[in-house]
Amino acid sequence: MLIEDIMKNGTNVSIALSAKDLQEVINQTVKATREEIEQLIVDDKSEVYLSPKQVSEMLDVDLSTLWRWDKRNYLKAYSIGGKKRYRKSDIKNKLNC
Repeated sequence: MLIEDIMKNGTNVSIALSAKDLQEVINQTVKATREEIEQLIVDDKSEVYLSPKQVSEMLDVDLSTLWRWDKRNYLKAYSIGGKKRYRKSDIKNKLNC
């Protein structure tokens, strides 16, 4: 039985590992996590964040409309450094609906 099967089934088992094996598992997990984080950062660098003023001008709507859309989760604003920002990809997705 594979470890994945044991985890899916919720079977209670005890697994004995040497300190060396445990360190290897930890290193592989940390490496995978680090690579995932680095990929998220790379992906995020391609994202453009716009200010509410830029978005209101782009969509020709009032700032209060953007605030209302944010409250209704229609077009979500993100707080970055204490300032509201909108992802350009979110705006494009709404325009393509």
